[in-house]
Amino acid sequence: MNLSTHQPAVAIIDIGSNSIKVLVAARSPTGGLAILKTRTIDARISAGISQAVPCLSEPGMAAGLDAIRALLAEAAPFSPVATVLVATSAVRDALNGTEFRERVHHATGHAIRILSGEEEANLIGRGLTSDPALARLRDFYVFDLGGGSLECLAFRDREIQRAVSLQLGCVRLTEKFVPDPTAPFSSDARHAIRQHTHELLVQSGFGFALPAGAAAIGTGGTVTVARAILAARTGLTLEASDPQVTLAQLHELLAWMGPLPLAARRSITGLPPARADVMPAALATLITVAETGRFTAYRHSLYNLRYGLAAEALENL
Repeated sequence: MNLSTHQPAVAIIDIGSNSIKVLVAARSPTGGLAILKTRTIDARISAGISQAVPCLSEPGMAAGLDAIRALLAEAAPFSPVATVLVATSAVRDALNGTEFRERVHHATGHAIRILSGEEEANLIGRGLTSDPALARLRDFYVFDLGGGSLECLAFRDREIQRAVSLQLGCVRLTEKFVPDPTAPFSSDARHAIRQHTHELLVQSGFGFALPAGAAAIGTGGTVTVARAILAARTGLTLEASDPQVTLAQLHELLAWMGPLPLAARRSITGLPPARADVMPAALATLITVAETGRFTAYRHSLYNLRYGLAAEALENL
């Protein structure tokens, strides 16, 4: 029997480029999602994906497998009737992605579903529309920044009108434009990331064509961590803090964090040490997206890919 609910539960393992996450969910009495368990492990399986021949490293694959095993064990007490493992940009792009999938299947008995960029974007959108805090929004953008890619969506009347997946993940851009991640984040790296991000956004044809004033929703680790750092400064938990993360606050965080060497960044409250090397590039990317789209804040939501997959899995029971 499931813990805390009489409804059947599903478990989602999201194998991202920078972190691996679990979500255990069931149907709520109102038909939405009842969240039973969430956890994130920073595993960084994506090291090396910016290379001309992208391959997952042996340490990355080993760390990924360990994280998957740990999260499956944490989901087991809820007796999920379905367990779904998905992978995104890092495994999708790596030449040895099949080897990693076979290794996971052999060790756990679970197959990994590889999501295309389009599938990932649409499932993120489905997750966002499950967030009760966003129920009144009709026209809005969604930006989900991960380690390997940036998913950009435009919703009109709560339906996806445009979705693109761009190779602008923070691990990818750090490897590409930051020669020494242990050193302070240079103005040259920031300029290169800004120019590259702006060019890919324009080339993608994403547009930013929603009516003026449309909200921009931010999901993924970067916005979550930025909000956590801001919350910690005022003695608040993430959940108790303001979900709005302004462009001015992102500029201030980068101006403060960028000049610090990696060792000092790792001591910042709210910033997981494993993300400290890629956080400046991630902030620079989010700032460029906001400036390109001419909006002044992201509204943070935790309801992204895992939540869309959970809704899909529960619908298919």
